[in-house]
Amino acid sequence: MQSSDPEHFFETDAAQEKRQRRAAKAGNKYGNPISLKSKLLAALPDPRSPAAAVLVAEAAGAVRLVRLDDPDDTKTAYRGPTTPVCCLAVGGPNSGTLFAGCWDKTIWSWDLASRAPGRRYVGGHTDFVKAVVCARAGGKDLLISGGADKKIVVWDLVSGARLHTLQDSVVNMLSVQDLAVDHASSTPDEVSLISASSDPHIRRWKIRLDGWEQVVEAPPDAPGTDRRTILEHETTVYKLVLDLDGDEADLWTSSGDGTAKCLSRLRNFACEDTFHHGDHVRAVAVTDQWVITAGRDEDIKFWDRASGKLYCSLQGHYDEVTELVLLRGPSGSGERVCSVSIDGTVRTWPLEKAGLDAAVREQEKPVKEAGEEAGANGLLSAEEEAELAALMEDDE
Repeated sequence: MQSSDPEHFFETDAAQEKRQRRAAKAGNKYGNPISLKSKLLAALPDPRSPAAAVLVAEAAGAVRLVRLDDPDDTKTAYRGPTTPVCCLAVGGPNSGTLFAGCWDKTIWSWDLASRAPGRRYVGGHTDFVKAVVCARAGGKDLLISGGADKKIVVWDLVSGARLHTLQDSVVNMLSVQDLAVDHASSTPDEVSLISASSDPHIRRWKIRLDGWEQVVEAPPDAPGTDRRTILEHETTVYKLVLDLDGDEADLWTSSGDGTAKCLSRLRNFACEDTFHHGDHVRAVAVTDQWVITAGRDEDIKFWDRASGKLYCSLQGHYDEVTELVLLRGPSGSGERVCSVSIDGTVRTWPLEKAGLDAAVREQEKPVKEAGEEAGANGLLSAEEEAELAALMEDDE
């Protein structure tokens, strides 16, 4: 009989320790977890209920609607793919179509309301589709996808025709990780697109119906030289977020170098602020008050946007966090942030300080109780261990 139990195979000490730690952590209820049966690779707000529901991309090959205030209602799903769904977008006429990029090298679509399958976009990529966004130029709705094949493909959203394939012919572009439409720089006839990839270079593109070009410009601090890319990270850039739609919208990024950064539009997308999360930072979300980061280390970190200082770090997930989604009701009411993870859970976290403080106290309580129990058993608490260490240093 064959077995998939990792305990039946050779494991390094580090792998065994990680597995045991995650197993011990799996039962926690922090962030009001909604548990699904598959690894979760991406998410976005449901435009019909942006404060209370998210659409999540499952490794099992479906897109699932999760109503965050009704954790038992997770049966609504958009089905068709038989391989993992990597990325999601909503767009088209009246923003009524859901798009999903998949491991099968194609993009699937459904009517958002009826869940009826729509057009399938095939033949553009030769590897996983890892990013997809919707845009509009020259009176046409466009779908733009990025793949592990190092290509960005522009599609006519309605007909499914391939219009352009974008590639950097000078600076080698690796697997595309994320795409963002820069509305502040776009016009009715031209889409301004920003791309991130497994190399540290962030690229900018101009896309029209009749052609495209990569943005090449002279940086203000080095006149006479050309800059083909924005180079502020040391390795893979996973996420691109534009925090506003206005002319001053800054670009926020997260990277495998362990940082999230604010790239200032007024400084030609030079780095303005750096947040040292640690380990791979897979996701970043931004509000007027907070910069929120998450990734491989499983924690959700809240940074004070004004001071740049870490406000708190919240535990809950027991595997890599893949996406952060801001949930906003009418006029910004009911704001929360939602996180999804390889661990198969969807969790929500408050954004107001009082709620964050309460979450921190909730997570500190078991640690405090464990310390008190250890003291009652004649063992030293963490504070006592620290005092003893200080005394021993004084004696040396």
